[in-house]
Amino acid sequence: MDEPARRPARRPGHRPGRRSAPPRPVWEEEPGRAGLAGKGIVLLLACLAIVFPLWIVIVTSLSSRRTIDEAGGLVMVPRDITFIAYQELLSGGQVTRAALVSVGVTLVGTLFSMTVSVLCAYGLSRTDSLGHRWILMTLLATMFFSAGLIPTYLLVQTLGLTDSYLALILPSAVSVFNILVLRGFFMNISQELVDSARIDGAGDLRILWQIVMPLSRAVIAVITLFYAVGYWSAWFNASLYLNDQTMLPLQNVMIQLVQKQEAPVGLGQAIKTGELSGLAVQMAVMVIALLPVAVLSPFVQKHFRKGMLTGAVKG
Repeated sequence: MDEPARRPARRPGHRPGRRSAPPRPVWEEEPGRAGLAGKGIVLLLACLAIVFPLWIVIVTSLSSRRTIDEAGGLVMVPRDITFIAYQELLSGGQVTRAALVSVGVTLVGTLFSMTVSVLCAYGLSRTDSLGHRWILMTLLATMFFSAGLIPTYLLVQTLGLTDSYLALILPSAVSVFNILVLRGFFMNISQELVDSARIDGAGDLRILWQIVMPLSRAVIAVITLFYAVGYWSAWFNASLYLNDQTMLPLQNVMIQLVQKQEAPVGLGQAIKTGELSGLAVQMAVMVIALLPVAVLSPFVQKHFRKGMLTGAVKG
C-alpha cells in the first residue's frame, strides 16, 4: 500500500483558503506619532507663512505715523491703533471712487461672463446640437493660439471702447477653461431627467433654468468666484484702455500708490503735513483690495472641491 503524500507543515496562525494581503506602500500606512507631529509642524509653518505677512499689513495700516517711524517701517506689534488711514481713504476721494468702479465692474462683468459661459457650456454639452463639434474645436484653438496684444488693442480702439468701462469687461469676458469645466459638469447630469422634461413640453431654456442649474450649484459657485476674483484683481486692461484717472479701478490706484509712490487725490496734503504716514496708506489700500476676496472665499470653499472634481470627470 502506497504511503500517503506528506502535507506541508502549517505555519502558526495560518488559515487555509486565505492569502495574506500584500504589503502596502509606506505612504499608505497610517502615520505614527512622529509623522503626525511632523505634519502638524509643516501645517503650522504654512499657516504662519500666510498669516504673518497679512498680520503685518493690517497692523501697519492701523498704526500712527509715530509708531511707524519708531519701528523703522513695517509694524509687527500693534500700538497706538488709529483708523485715520481708512477714514481718509474712504472719505470720498480717489480711492473711494476707484473702489466703487471695481465693485461695479466686478458685479456687471461676472454676471455677463456667467451668462455667456453657462449658455455656451449647455449648448456644447448637448452632443446633438448644431455645429457642436466645430464650435468646440474653435474654442479649444483659442486656448493655444492668440491674436496678440496689438490686434486686440486695435480692435478695442476701432470699436470705440477706449475710456469706457466696457473695455474692462469685454476683452476678458469669457474663459474657455471655465466653459469646459461647466460643460463637463452639465454632461454628468442624467439624460433621463432632460428627456422627461422634453416629454412634458419643456424647452431648452426651461430645462437649463429649472433642472440643469439647480443641480449644478457647486460648479456655478466655483466659476462665479473665478470670474469675480479675476475682475476684481484685473489692472492690465485699465492701464491699456483708460486714460481718464477718475475711471481707474482700485487695483490701478494701488499700483500708483505702492510702486510709483503717487499719493491718491486728496491725501497728498495729509501726508505732507505729517498727519498721515504714506506707508500706512499703502497698507490700508492693500487691505481694502484684499477684503472682498477674503470675505467671499470661505462661503464658496465648500463647493470648490466638488465643483472642480465633478466638472473634470468628462471633457
